[in-house]
Amino acid sequence: MSRTITYTYKNEAKTLAFSYREFHSIQEAVAAHEGIDIKEYLKMELSLEAVSDTKTVRNFRDAHFAKLGFGKIALLPKENVGIGKKKKAE
Repeated sequence: MSRTITYTYKNEAKTLAFSYREFHSIQEAVAAHEGIDIKEYLKMELSLEAVSDTKTVRNFRDAHFAKLGFGKIALLPKENVGIGKKKKAE
């Protein structure tokens, strides 16, 4: 199931369809969408995860993406629709 990411890149608000089938994280998805190669960053993040706690990794990730020009990156909440209330495809 696809989710929606909202993010800012160089002070411009954007949205993007996201699926965990294609990307491991929302950061990977937005970087790919903007055409930014983050292979070296992913290697460093993996090394950092092996020796550090979650907060350190999160701070590293946030600082790195801020340097790349990204602002807030977040998943929009899911829409909970009751049974029989879903929009029908036409």
